[in-house]
Amino acid sequence: MNAERRDVSVAEDGKEATSPQKTYRVNDVVVAARPLEPALYLVATPIGNLGDITLRALETLAGADVLACEDTRVTRVLLDRYGIRNRPYSYHEYNANEAGPKLIAALQAGKSVALVSDAGTPLVSDPGYRLGQLAIEASLRVVPIPGASAPLAALVGSGLPNDAFLFAGFLPVKDKARHDRLAELRDVPATLIFFESPHRIGDTLVAAAQELGAERLGSVCRELTKTFEEFRRGTLQELADHYADKAVKGEVVLVIGPPLAKAAPEAGEIDRLLVRLAEDLPTAKAATEAAKLTGLPRKELYQRLLELKSDG
Repeated sequence: MNAERRDVSVAEDGKEATSPQKTYRVNDVVVAARPLEPALYLVATPIGNLGDITLRALETLAGADVLACEDTRVTRVLLDRYGIRNRPYSYHEYNANEAGPKLIAALQAGKSVALVSDAGTPLVSDPGYRLGQLAIEASLRVVPIPGASAPLAALVGSGLPNDAFLFAGFLPVKDKARHDRLAELRDVPATLIFFESPHRIGDTLVAAAQELGAERLGSVCRELTKTFEEFRRGTLQELADHYADKAVKGEVVLVIGPPLAKAAPEAGEIDRLLVRLAEDLPTAKAATEAAKLTGLPRKELYQRLLELKSDG
């Protein structure tokens, strides 16, 4: 495998000294890649299993005038698997200020540029976001090529509700900031999805149990699509206990179910709350505050408070 790292400056005009043959291979069948229109193509690549690439992604990787990636060595493994001779150039967080404008210049010159991350969908928690912004600001066409996604794979494999979900990226590294961020997300009515380091998953689960509730359901999804793929499900407290002082390897996605439904307060509790609030607040405001505290309709609480005052 060629591990040489090449910079995009080699291809400032979108061409190479000798143009590679624009083909890709599927099951030993060589397929010619059709010409691409000038655009920035954001290409999703496998998150583990190289078989999870799409035919459209293969054609785009083979046919692009310029192929930019985080790490040429990682991308070369994928390209070699499918017989793609296009040569990747580095675009990552350490050279983005230099390489980004050169990629934009190639686009403005009428070239097609494909961007991939090491795994998954570009622009999701990686520096490709900045390149996408530059292209849009320059009124250049941006084309997503969908495919593998670690957040979605974790969500559907977790068994947790998926009708509403929030991908929240990485949690802060420092303990207080992590707790604060989880507290901000406590009442979001959706399943939460986080990327997490295997070295911090234990501490994160402890913080999640404290801030979101020990009985809230979660799933630690590790090494998705790879040989040692694992889903561990349970309450946040059960997961925190399991991963306490446990050495974890591989990439981790943490999925946390939505807030648990609160038990409806009994009628006597509601009456006592209304009476107590009405001692200090006008009837309408007392009903409004009771609605916030109980989640019950304000109109019903207002009517009940009027009845209590009439009986009293």
